[in-house]
Amino acid sequence: MKVSNKIIALSIIFSSWGLGNRGMMPFNPQVQIFEPNQRAMIAWNGSEQILLLSTDLHASDSTMVLEVLPVPGEPEVKKGDLETFRKATELINRKLQAQQPTKGYRTSEGVVVPSGEVTFHAKIGAHDISVTRLFDAPGFVDWVLNYLRTRGVDEDIVTPRMRGLIDEYIAEGFEWFVFDVVSLGEATVTSEPLQYRFKTRKLFYPLKITSTGAGSTSIELLILTPRLLSRFPGVPIESIELKHEPVTITREELKELNSEMHELMDDCPEVRLRIWQLEGSLKSFDRDLIAH
Repeated sequence: MKVSNKIIALSIIFSSWGLGNRGMMPFNPQVQIFEPNQRAMIAWNGSEQILLLSTDLHASDSTMVLEVLPVPGEPEVKKGDLETFRKATELINRKLQAQQPTKGYRTSEGVVVPSGEVTFHAKIGAHDISVTRLFDAPGFVDWVLNYLRTRGVDEDIVTPRMRGLIDEYIAEGFEWFVFDVVSLGEATVTSEPLQYRFKTRKLFYPLKITSTGAGSTSIELLILTPRLLSRFPGVPIESIELKHEPVTITREELKELNSEMHELMDDCPEVRLRIWQLEGSLKSFDRDLIAH
């Protein structure tokens, strides 16, 4: 993991955030989908994770898009709070301003059912969410095609690349996929944030599912854990830049930040908060971000 040696001034312009990392299947297969920036917040306590995402995407032409997000366990999905991102950034800034930058800083993170069973469906603001349990790639394709028929689309939009990715996820033990439908055009669209909560023995952020998109991306992740992490079996640690020295926050500060993340960290007297950054072509992400 590369480590920035200077204190950074973090600011969030919400309309420019490209948050969320999903596979995207445009109803019009001729349209390209772009995700120039990605940011998210992950809180993980060692056995359960909260993943807070919003979406900022644009397309080469107008189209509806079916997004798919793989998760390691059955998720609870609800509307998220955009204020959590702002509060977390302000908290990092406040703590960094009270510290002197530590040159050469190093941490453990910085050493140079039937196929297609829908278990949850809801409209959350502009989102049309379905949580689906899948056991094989053909089941995934069947689910997508059946869903598209309900929207008046008869064309198969599941590319061979997407089928291969779903095969990989299922072979790795993934059964749960969240589907969301959005409408895109050439102008950037920002939607309400969504919050996913699920069981997982490792911190998880899906990257390879997004390799079906076009162009390059810059990914910024707000990471909240009881301790710093040392094992990265997915994306290599050298690909991740630690943007600043991790800051320690108290339970009281965490409660003000996000009540559900506070509850998630119930047994932790304090937690560590920091920002990781990854950059590259979407097609270059052939492994997910996994850490513990």
